[in-house]
Amino acid sequence: MTDPAPDAWLGIDLGTQGVRAVAADSAGRLLGAGTAPLTSDRRGERHEQDPAEWWRAVCAAVGQARAAGADPRRIRAVAVDATSGTVTLTDRHGQAVTPALMYDDGRAAAEAVRVNEAGEAQWARAGYRRMQRSWGLPKLRWLLDRHPRAAADGWRLAHQSDVVNRRLVGHDVPADTSNALKTGADAATVTWPEKVFADLGVPAEVLPPLVPPGTVLGEVSAAAAEETGLRAGTAVVAGMTDGCAAQLGSGATAVGSWNSVMGTTLVLKGVTAGLVHDPAGVMYSHRSPAGTWLPGGASSVGAGLVAREFAGADLDRLTAEAAELLPTGLLRYPLVSPGERFPFVAPDATAFRSREPAGRAEDFAALLQGAAYVERLCFDYADLLGAPATGAVVLTGGATRNPVWNQLRADVLRRPVTLPRHAQPALGMSVLAAAALDGEGTGESTGGGASTGAGGALDRAAAAMVRADRTVEPRDPYRAAHDEGYVRLVDLLARRGWLPEVVAAHARERTAS
Repeated sequence: MTDPAPDAWLGIDLGTQGVRAVAADSAGRLLGAGTAPLTSDRRGERHEQDPAEWWRAVCAAVGQARAAGADPRRIRAVAVDATSGTVTLTDRHGQAVTPALMYDDGRAAAEAVRVNEAGEAQWARAGYRRMQRSWGLPKLRWLLDRHPRAAADGWRLAHQSDVVNRRLVGHDVPADTSNALKTGADAATVTWPEKVFADLGVPAEVLPPLVPPGTVLGEVSAAAAEETGLRAGTAVVAGMTDGCAAQLGSGATAVGSWNSVMGTTLVLKGVTAGLVHDPAGVMYSHRSPAGTWLPGGASSVGAGLVAREFAGADLDRLTAEAAELLPTGLLRYPLVSPGERFPFVAPDATAFRSREPAGRAEDFAALLQGAAYVERLCFDYADLLGAPATGAVVLTGGATRNPVWNQLRADVLRRPVTLPRHAQPALGMSVLAAAALDGEGTGESTGGGASTGAGGALDRAAAAMVRADRTVEPRDPYRAAHDEGYVRLVDLLARRGWLPEVVAAHARERTAS
């Protein structure tokens, strides 16, 4: 008699350009995956999507995953991640009645001013200084200004993942504190700040209940099973934002560990035992299902310039030529677009070179090196705030396809870096789904019939399901040259008035240690 097939867990990633579904078993083996595209309406500061399209894309992506080998009979739970700060309003039946304002929609500038005036003390307690206009709460206030009868008509705020979760279970669902963080949710107390919302004129009736990520929200309904092909009764678990999901998918869940994502731009996220407070509002923290905190930030530096400046180039050849020139004395601050967010806030920051490049290969080498130097500055900033910045580092994102860049980043950071075999937000949600049902039936009650069982099980699930592909060790002979180049770039950023001197001084001090 053969052993039954192992349990499987389904993660769904709601991205900007598409939906991805990944089924993995408890050992991290990928059983099937699928994707489906999404379309956006971008005009100036407007960025909207049709929420109805999310569900259609979810059904298509899950269908592809099933066709690729994901057996619904083995899937015990599903979890959904979504873009951070994306909101809409839904009616009494859970149908969206407004377009979704996406994570980078920038029309709520005036509302952001009101939000920050009303909630200054609350946002400071939450670990960040102020909200940005693209965050969920300013956009909610923007929607309510245009729909003043929303509360009277029974409309309710819904984040992107809330819309899909409701379709999965067939009834109203709470919002998780990760996706609701930018809408003002207090992740420490799992509550809405009632006084702030009252001062802003946000009716309590439009707000969903809150639960921590990893909470079981319900089960896949018969109707959703018919549309997706999932088994009715499959557990539906509250997920997280796409950035947090990517961190779980990297395996960086233990206190002191970090996930550095070098894609179009750079995103750094770590794990701390306590909430990290940033008086400058550069870093902010999500609450992990394990009870720890996930501080991080997103820079406007990244690999986006590679496609823009070296389109059509033979990147393999260019990389080989650049490797011979590293470290290079040419310094670049490789901003993908004007304005910086992390590790400092400088709306007027622009990309620059310390001098003209001697050739195309040196310019490419300086781009790779400059991004690595900013990555190091992000770690120095985290250390300045008291976060443990010397733990294990996992690299993910498109830049990891370049082995020279991986080695360069290890050299610049002066520490080993690990690359996982399969790193993606959807896998992170598979990990969260597995953690939520680890020791099923032992979860603590969170009210409203929901329960959570993620807790300390998250580290176990991540350790079992996320596999390291390789580790890159730093090369000592290059240390002095990179230290010198890094400090020079720090000085250039400080002289331009973008990098606060206290941050620059700390970076110099850590370099000398």
